[in-house]
Amino acid sequence: MRPAAAGVAVGLALAVGVPTAWELTRPAAAAGAPVEEVLGTPAPAGPPAPVTPQVGVRDAAPAPPAEVVAPVRLEVPARGVDAPVDATGVTGDGQMALPGDVDRAGWYRFGPVPGAPGSAVVAGHVDDVEQGLGALAPLREAEPGDEVRVTDAAGAVTRWVVVGRELLDKRALPVDALFRRDGPPRLTLVTCGGPFLPDVGGYRDNVVVVAEPAP
Repeated sequence: MRPAAAGVAVGLALAVGVPTAWELTRPAAAAGAPVEEVLGTPAPAGPPAPVTPQVGVRDAAPAPPAEVVAPVRLEVPARGVDAPVDATGVTGDGQMALPGDVDRAGWYRFGPVPGAPGSAVVAGHVDDVEQGLGALAPLREAEPGDEVRVTDAAGAVTRWVVVGRELLDKRALPVDALFRRDGPPRLTLVTCGGPFLPDVGGYRDNVVVVAEPAP
């Protein structure tokens, strides 16, 4: 079964144990344009999206084209981000799957490839009690104007410019917008943020950074 774009949870990157030191110094919760404003709202296709991202898996439509060349590296030079990217899908409970190695990021392979219409999602763990800070942890400091580079498996590089960053409660994520498959090309980067919740062993929020193609 392939998951629908709007039916994927983004309850990403639960650390196990205790938070690492990055949580002690938090930047402003938002910078630049609001995420939903940049991504827009996709036209409805089939049943309305659930009000919570905790959903099951169902058939995707349309499926990604076979000729897609997957992204293999993500760089945000101003923030020191340089991470290998793996193609990922979903876990059994509907969460977006992420590499277990916090130094790697995952591209949602059932959605757009970076540069195609819609929102290409790349996400990664913010930290791990044993591995330490994740490669995408610096996204919490991303600012409008930061350059983002994505290299694909054929060696082609697409360049992007950050236009917005927000700290969003995982229970109220605009899932349809984050995973939309139509509209202008956007690159959406996601990791965890906000307060650490010991009772669930993870963070309350997601840091969401949206970039547009560089001029």
